[in-house]
Amino acid sequence: MTSRVSIISIWVCFILLLVLGVVMVASTGTCVPGQDELPWHGTFLGKQCMFALMGIGLALFLSRIDYHIWRRFVKIAWIICVILLICCFLPGIGKRINGEARWINLGLTFQPSELAKITLMLTLANWYTTYREMAGTFWKGFVIPGAFLFGLPLLLILVEKDMGTAAALAMSGFCVMFVSGTRWWLLLLSMLVGGIVLYMMMTGSANRMMRIEAWYDPQAFSQGAGRQQWIAILSFARGGFSGVGLGDGIEKYGNLPYAHTDFIFAEIGEEWGLLGSAGVLVLFTVLTISGFALAVQTHDTFGRIFALGLSCTIFWPAMLNIMVVTAMLPNTGLPLPFISSGGTNLVFTIASIGLLTSIQRYTPIIQQNYWPTRRQHEIQNS
Repeated sequence: MTSRVSIISIWVCFILLLVLGVVMVASTGTCVPGQDELPWHGTFLGKQCMFALMGIGLALFLSRIDYHIWRRFVKIAWIICVILLICCFLPGIGKRINGEARWINLGLTFQPSELAKITLMLTLANWYTTYREMAGTFWKGFVIPGAFLFGLPLLLILVEKDMGTAAALAMSGFCVMFVSGTRWWLLLLSMLVGGIVLYMMMTGSANRMMRIEAWYDPQAFSQGAGRQQWIAILSFARGGFSGVGLGDGIEKYGNLPYAHTDFIFAEIGEEWGLLGSAGVLVLFTVLTISGFALAVQTHDTFGRIFALGLSCTIFWPAMLNIMVVTAMLPNTGLPLPFISSGGTNLVFTIASIGLLTSIQRYTPIIQQNYWPTRRQHEIQNS
């Protein structure tokens, strides 16, 4: 697989997932009470189309810019990222929804954690490129990049009660640090510490403990904390192998909360069946493998690490969302990339596709033809 084939595969998978997302938002979003009273641009479908176009425009713009230029702005990007995450807690700027401080309002409401995904992958790629020979050391290979550059923003996201995004981002950072050369036992130790922190946060919150109990037995909590996962299971069961048909799902009519956002995969299972659900998994798998292949084919260290990190920030949220909807993990609020209704997540995830395209387009060319051609052989012998 050449880098050109890799990026074409990425775009094909991305477009198919995006189209499926628009279709499913049209199917599920119209069932939300009050949607028929709004103008088209105010409905979930209208917003999804507009944000998708914004994301594609941003992706095309980023694809035309040499990705090496972003190394000049790493420090200021990281500082802005941390400031925006802190703003989530400031009165008048931070905006709480369902008790979670994930959003800020600066004339436009958005989630800084989505910007943090790209910023932190850029920061780690730049750091491990600059200190490539020290990736195996304790301070410059683990403490500074892991505990400070990556750990501080991650902690802010975790304090925002955005545990789903924090978990997905942590796994992405783990992958990047491991591939960059950080000692495996240090990463294992950090996972142990992270597990202890996560356990303390869960046991310290009655709401989170209730979600854990509901995860053990969704049916027993089908009228409470386990309702979403139980209805999702019923949706998959009703969909069967081929689904009940597009638009014919019934669980979205008030039974399944957030059917157009976090639990949209359950409606895919109901309306498209096992074939549709498996198709989504295949598309995310092919997209991720193509992203990893692009990273391997990238000549310079910065582009290689950056491509790997961007691919991980798409793969891990998708897998965690699917595992939550299928009751393999406790319920956390995490959208399905390219498909769930949303604004910030959709725009910045599509922007990652543009950055991957830039990496493919502007990576230094590797001379792959090690044997001289016949014409070159004739010139050398003349």
